[in-house]
Amino acid sequence: MGPVVVLVLGLSCLLLLSLLRHRSRRGKLPPGPTPLPIIGNILQIDVKDISKSLTNLSKVYGPVFTLYLGMKPIVVLHGYEAVKEALVDHGEEFAGRDCIPILKRSKKNFGIVFSNGKTWKEIRRFSLMTLRNLGMGKRSIEDRVQEEARCLVEELRKTNGCAPCNVICSIIFKNRYDYQDPDFLTLMNKFNENMRIMTSTWAQVYNNFPALIDYLPGSHHILFKNIDYIINYILEKVKEHEESLDVNDPRDFIDCFLIKMAQIQWLEYTYDNLVTAAFDLFGAGTETTSTTLRYALLLLLKHPQVTAKVQEETQSVIGRHCSPCMQDRSRMPYTDAVLYEIQRYIDLLPVNLPHAVTCDVKFRNYLIPKGTAIWTSLTSVLHDNTEFPHPEILDPGHFLDEHGNLKKSDYFMPFSSGKRMCVGESLARMELFLFLTTILQHFHLKSQVDPKELDTTPIVNGLASLPPLYKLCFIPV
Repeated sequence: MGPVVVLVLGLSCLLLLSLLRHRSRRGKLPPGPTPLPIIGNILQIDVKDISKSLTNLSKVYGPVFTLYLGMKPIVVLHGYEAVKEALVDHGEEFAGRDCIPILKRSKKNFGIVFSNGKTWKEIRRFSLMTLRNLGMGKRSIEDRVQEEARCLVEELRKTNGCAPCNVICSIIFKNRYDYQDPDFLTLMNKFNENMRIMTSTWAQVYNNFPALIDYLPGSHHILFKNIDYIINYILEKVKEHEESLDVNDPRDFIDCFLIKMAQIQWLEYTYDNLVTAAFDLFGAGTETTSTTLRYALLLLLKHPQVTAKVQEETQSVIGRHCSPCMQDRSRMPYTDAVLYEIQRYIDLLPVNLPHAVTCDVKFRNYLIPKGTAIWTSLTSVLHDNTEFPHPEILDPGHFLDEHGNLKKSDYFMPFSSGKRMCVGESLARMELFLFLTTILQHFHLKSQVDPKELDTTPIVNGLASLPPLYKLCFIPV
């Protein structure tokens, strides 16, 4: 028997096993498009706009359906009712985290975002408690954000450019960085580059076929190097903290974790979990916030009438010389509505981070086996046209009642929902309010092209929605 015949027979067996496997599992899972052997439904997904593909498939298969990426089944939840039923009503069962292959080699089961089971519960609980003790949601964190907003304004006056915030740096590493600090700039560049790589078409291909792509050249190798650089940077900071640690006066997140490690000899309190948790908090507190701010400024440029109303309300409530504070927010319903609408419109994580079921789950008469990956379409919630009559346009009226008061919505899920909801939501919302109001208090925004010509369509809509490049001038008021 020649090698060609052996190869053909081997591939035929693989195809047969694949088909049998699909059929056996599909009897338990929700219906969906018929997968091809080996590659599954990959040809039916536009990796540049996954969310749109899911919306089109939901029109055929309903709000709960199954996709196969390669030979891996994924249950997709589309629409508010299905997402809320899973993440809130069945929160414990849907609280698992499915791995993203491109991150698996570095994240493993450590930290907050990609850990599972007891590790996830303990590290998340500790992180939330520590962030609260360090002032998240309290005046002390607000002071840090206000300080950073003032530094940002001064930087804009000097450079006419937008520098990212580093409030989270002061929480994790104690000290804020100067915007020109080379370490800070390097870290920001690597986080930004990683976000672009993870949202790229190549990353989506890698995630579907990790066993093959791992041996091929590509941008994913840059991502691995960037992650290693950031991890080593955090490790150096941990060493510095150990040398100057005062157990009676913890300065930041790293100090608090080191103290906990010394007090409790639990498997969860390790250097791996410390470094990865710091990595998770640092990434979420910088990259997502700066991306939202960049997108927000683009939208304010595109809609000068909205910007003018925000500046008018800011002037009326805060004035020119007082720093905005969170108490002002309750007296600024239009500005508040604009911030809600910006986050709804940009839809930063269209398909959310992947969940997984923690046990066999009966869901809407389907049986979803333990460990099955779950995709929740946040786009389908944030752009629901029954809750938001004009989801495709920026309309602050989506969050205002007939009297001009703020109108909240259960469909507002940019930070996800349920037990895996973002731990830094309150900090992110505080930063967005204080940064934007401070900027608009001191500057007029000027586009170098006609605002009508500005394109606000994200350049990529895979893992994250990234704003297109644009030029902006800050004109002092």
